[in-house]
Amino acid sequence: MRRICILENDTISQTIIPGLPRFAALYERLLRDGGGCDWSFEAFHAPAGEYPASFDGFDAVVLTGSRHDAFGDEPWIVALRARVRALVDARRKVVGICFGHQLVAHCLGAPVGRAPGGWHAGRFDYDWVGPVPGAGAMPGRMSLHAVHQDQVLALPGGARLLAASPTCPVAAFAIGDHVLSMQQHPEFDGGIVANLLELLRPAIGEDAYATGRRSLAPRHDGTRIGEAIVGFVEAAA
Repeated sequence: MRRICILENDTISQTIIPGLPRFAALYERLLRDGGGCDWSFEAFHAPAGEYPASFDGFDAVVLTGSRHDAFGDEPWIVALRARVRALVDARRKVVGICFGHQLVAHCLGAPVGRAPGGWHAGRFDYDWVGPVPGAGAMPGRMSLHAVHQDQVLALPGGARLLAASPTCPVAAFAIGDHVLSMQQHPEFDGGIVANLLELLRPAIGEDAYATGRRSLAPRHDGTRIGEAIVGFVEAAA
């Protein structure tokens, strides 16, 4: 059995994720569905300064998404970055998703900023060009949900590119066998993305809203990503 620390970096209302108690529950569900059915999970809300007394008892740390900028100077983000740097330096297993992906890259000195093409909100195709450590080769192309206006603009030093798209060239990367990082939201289903599109509609504009809604379909490959994350965590360091 693996013990997982989820550093929850935002809150999402019940109108967005109906039926789940908190944002971290989406990540727990993703990993249980991916094969970690007997794992234990503990969530800590980083914006409130919540952290475990020690990360030593955890097999992996999951960094969730957030509406905030990973490069921001809010005190809680600065404190979170310090912990992420320490985790990576200690070669602890870290999984970064969306904001978490950007956070890891920023901590490693890679540029992170507004996506040149503007908001990404909907379901997108990504080319997977490298194997996930512990999980092996991935399907060559996968459809995944994404909601972001920031992205990693260049690969961090020492990282291996795992996935890319024409508008998101650094969509996923790995470092050694201890860092797995991705821009997508494999934990989001189409209903959650539709709810987020409604919320973001004034910010992203009608064209991006309509394109995002048209992109949604029942099929997406989030469960396959969940399986890959489980393989990554379970693999021996």
